[in-house]
Amino acid sequence: MAVQSLISELNLMEKLASAHRWMPLESGDIVDIVAPGSACTPSELKGAVQFLKSWGLVPRYPAKLFGRDVFCSNTDEKRFQFLKQALYARDSKAVWCLRGGYGAIRLLPQLEKLKKPKASKLFIGYSDVTTLHHFLNQKWHWSTIHGPLLARMGAPDLPIKERRELQSLLFGQSPEITFSGLRPLNALARKSRLISSTVVGGNLVVAQSLMGTPWQAKTAGGILFFEEVSERGYRIDRMLEHLKQSGHFDRIKAVVFGDIVGGKEPNGRSLTNKAVERFASSVKFPVLRGVKAGHGAVQRPVPFLTPACLTLGAKPKLVVASGALA
Repeated sequence: MAVQSLISELNLMEKLASAHRWMPLESGDIVDIVAPGSACTPSELKGAVQFLKSWGLVPRYPAKLFGRDVFCSNTDEKRFQFLKQALYARDSKAVWCLRGGYGAIRLLPQLEKLKKPKASKLFIGYSDVTTLHHFLNQKWHWSTIHGPLLARMGAPDLPIKERRELQSLLFGQSPEITFSGLRPLNALARKSRLISSTVVGGNLVVAQSLMGTPWQAKTAGGILFFEEVSERGYRIDRMLEHLKQSGHFDRIKAVVFGDIVGGKEPNGRSLTNKAVERFASSVKFPVLRGVKAGHGAVQRPVPFLTPACLTLGAKPKLVVASGALA
């Protein structure tokens, strides 16, 4: 165990030393809008543009962002072309994903061929975008933000508190974000101690889909974050069991769950909580839940590949550095 602990600490130090942080946003900065997965409605795109302008930012997207495809917002070739342009653009400060849905995984083989840009930039999204977080965190060592999609940010009913918190984080006014009131799900999570690490992860289905590929998460020494939507209890159970049996949780420090919403049984009940609780009771690391991030009503940002501190015991909380350069 001592050797494994040392290896985990060395892995953590290596991750933090190699992580490339992003420059905070400022009024007048260009934000490239990308749609690596599914498309959105014209009204959602309009709302996203208006939202960015309300922050004093300059939205930019290709004239032919959307095109014809069986499943996605455009062909694989066009989606890759637009994403590549956004990632390499020297005049933009951020890349913000418009929607999740499906399709980002189809771009990974082409992304793998690219040379890492000289400068990192702010990258935001979640859900299907988990695929791109995995790639950027592991291959380019970029710190990224698991955060709301642009189509949501343009919604007129978005809570003001949520919008302000995200703005403060992205503009460098808040150096960290704190998730208080977490719920311990097993005895190890109730035992008082501090865990220093980095957070990685994202959508559970997408994370599982990357198993066996060159882009599956390197989890040793890390705190894993998972969220999910519209998956029934047995499917949550099966995914977690698969990850466990495949060794995905070997030498990790903890798992923290965000929102797991929907997924009701035909009789109207939900067994998702049972699946998570059974998983927590079967593993030998702390498991907690209560991070308000994912597909729920409140979608707080979770920085990936930045210094993080998880406090266990009577009042569990997770504090994560933003990833912005000071």
